[in-house]
Amino acid sequence: MIAQPQLFSDDLIFLPPSTEGIKYAGSKLKLIPHILKLARKVEAKTVLDGFSGTTRVSQAFAQCGYNVACNDRAVWSEVFGTCYLKGKVTRECLALIEHLNAVVPIDGWFTEFYGGDPKEMERPKRPWQIHNTRKLDAIREEIDRLALNHVEKCVALTSLILALDRVDSTLGHFASYLREWSPRSYKTLRLQMPAIVEGAQAKEHRVSRKDIFEAIRDIEFDIAYYDPPYGSNNEKMPPSRVRYASYYHVWTTICLHDRPKLFGKVNRRADTSDMIANSPFEDFRRGFDGKFIAVEAIRNLLASTKSKYIILSYSSVGRATSEELNEAIVSCGKLLEIVELDYKRNVMANMKWTNEWLRDAETPNREFLFLIARQ
Repeated sequence: MIAQPQLFSDDLIFLPPSTEGIKYAGSKLKLIPHILKLARKVEAKTVLDGFSGTTRVSQAFAQCGYNVACNDRAVWSEVFGTCYLKGKVTRECLALIEHLNAVVPIDGWFTEFYGGDPKEMERPKRPWQIHNTRKLDAIREEIDRLALNHVEKCVALTSLILALDRVDSTLGHFASYLREWSPRSYKTLRLQMPAIVEGAQAKEHRVSRKDIFEAIRDIEFDIAYYDPPYGSNNEKMPPSRVRYASYYHVWTTICLHDRPKLFGKVNRRADTSDMIANSPFEDFRRGFDGKFIAVEAIRNLLASTKSKYIILSYSSVGRATSEELNEAIVSCGKLLEIVELDYKRNVMANMKWTNEWLRDAETPNREFLFLIARQ
């Protein structure tokens, strides 16, 4: 359980609240204190985290006293959001975690398709060793067998996913697996109680799994934070290899426990194929008007948002060029402030002028936060 931190003067970057999450290609962990600082400047009380991912930003907002609406299309993100924003640390939940740790391992579906034996020389590459997938199979069966309510089930699943993330043999996603077993994969899977936000149930937090345009249709917020998935700027990269549905397909299967049809060397879910799993924000193509589909999706999102303010994250690896993104922003509102993070040098800086960012935006390893006042 995490206590809410004290906020300090606007002249200081306060110590950000602790958050939990899996290894994630789009993690905003380093940006959290700056996201919170921008939100404080406009005196927001209600926040939409429109592409919540691992929910680290939602957790941070909730710990700082905001009413949070946490939304993402991924089922595992909804599970995380329900756990952290609607869960509660109780004696019963602690007993549940210990009960799940004590179940007897079994050979099941996850072991068949995602478990590997380090003793086998000619083994296919897999994300976990079989001693841990056998525990996964038993725990996942037990979660379904128990008469858990929705929140309790989300707490259990979050604990299971976090535990699996600590013993995997991947680079942090499931589009490919390591050739040699990682040192952590030899460790034994063990569940722990997630760090649920203290007092979260007393707030009017909302968790949803909707298309973003549906999520914002009839609801207004003081501020919306958007970190849309970025379409690859590599023309030769197949779109299926950069989509988040492809990167984290196993987490979806663990949550749904639906034993889906699989394909490919890494046993991807069939519903993550190019023909099914698509998002305009991840689309690398140009539309009939010659404009990038991903850029137009951002423009439409900014124009459709009903909040007073928007904080938008943008990475230099994204499909949008700086000029196109700048045009989309100024067409929908007034650009109040920009924060830049140079990951290579690990430097964060505020822009003095709103057009300064254009000269740095195409440089690799840059990430920007835009504070926008809606027109």
